[in-house]
Amino acid sequence: MKPTLRERQITLKHILIDSRRMIGIKFYPDKVLQALIKTLDNPRWSDEYGLILIENTPKNLRDIFEKFKGVAWINVQHFFTNRPVFAGNSLLSVDGFRQRPGRAGFRYCPEAFYQKLEIRKYSLNTARVYISMFERFINHYQTVENLLELGEQEIINYLQSLVLEGKSDSYINQSINAIKFYYEVVLEMPNRFYRVERPFKKESLPKVISKKSVLRMIDLCPNIKHRCIIALLYSSGLRRAELLHLKISDIDR
Repeated sequence: MKPTLRERQITLKHILIDSRRMIGIKFYPDKVLQALIKTLDNPRWSDEYGLILIENTPKNLRDIFEKFKGVAWINVQHFFTNRPVFAGNSLLSVDGFRQRPGRAGFRYCPEAFYQKLEIRKYSLNTARVYISMFERFINHYQTVENLLELGEQEIINYLQSLVLEGKSDSYINQSINAIKFYYEVVLEMPNRFYRVERPFKKESLPKVISKKSVLRMIDLCPNIKHRCIIALLYSSGLRRAELLHLKISDIDR
């Protein structure tokens, strides 16, 4: 039975080989797809990634879409990004970071990093965290001038050093977010580091306050409204958001 368009599929991914941007093409063995792959510009197989690689150029990308149109489904979820601007945030300026005086032996974020934070209208707090975390990362590899030379293994080694330093899971996750922001958003190579793993999220049980402690809190609270809130939260098991949205009609008389 002849495969349908949906059954034939190729997946595009960003790959970096010796600072050269490459397009990685993943597909299940199929004579038609293999024949089309051979018509691309200098395709070669990578044992390391398990992908066909061709140079990442606008022409090669156009050729892929033209040659496989109507023949196979082209999965680009790992290749293109379409992240929305944070419309709820006010305009962000990171000039305070741009105008910092130079420090001997210390590298600051590239200008493109600042620009993308402003264009995307990230919150000032997020911008501070990303800048701090990314600068810590690039200064860990001060001898590497071209940041494109830093690959997945270097990132994994850096994260391992954070673990050995006793950094929290939250700190490590923020570091990953900052690093991925540069390579995947600033350099527009989404999901390039799809093999970088995050710490497992720890599940913890909620802390239950004893009845004696709650009664003491109520007794010591002079504001009748606050006393009512504490008593209602403890007796009903409501969450904070549920309490804030309570209406008079919700209360039985």
